[in-house]
Amino acid sequence: MSSRTTRRIAAVLVAGAALGAVALPASADSGPQARRSHVEISDVQYDSPGYDNGSNRSLNKEWVDITNTGRRSVNLDGWTLSDEDGRTYTFDHYRLGGHETVRVHTGEGRDREGHVFQDRRHYIWDNRSDTATLRNDNGRRIDDESWGRHHGGGNHRR
Repeated sequence: MSSRTTRRIAAVLVAGAALGAVALPASADSGPQARRSHVEISDVQYDSPGYDNGSNRSLNKEWVDITNTGRRSVNLDGWTLSDEDGRTYTFDHYRLGGHETVRVHTGEGRDREGHVFQDRRHYIWDNRSDTATLRNDNGRRIDDESWGRHHGGGNHRR
C-alpha cells in the first residue's frame, strides 16, 4: 500500500471520528453526569397503622423508604423528599451505601444508619391522595410515588 493511500485512509478515519464526536447526543455521553441514578422510592407507609393520635410514635410509623439499587454509594447531601403541598425534607450529610435503604420517618428522632427523621409534629403524607417526590441536589426529579383512591390501602410498595 502506498503512503498516499495510507494518508487518505488516515484522513478519512480522523474525519469520521471527529464527525462522530460532534454528532453524539448529550445523552450518549459516558461521563458521570449521564449515569442514571440507582436511587428510588421503594416503599411508602403514608397511613400510620392504628389510630392517628399525633403522638411522636404514630408520626414515626409514617415513613418513606429510599433505596440505592446500585453497587456504589451515593451522597444524598442536599437531596430532597417532598409532598404535593411542598413540605420538604432535605438530606444533610447522608451517604446511602450500595444496595442499602434509608427510612425517612415523619416524627422526631435521632438520625442513625438506615433511619433519618424529619422532626415534624404533624403528619406529612395525605392518607387519601398524595405524591412523594425525590430530587437530587441539583433539583432534578429522581423518582416519585403517588397514591389515592385507585391505589389501595395505607402502604405503597414497588
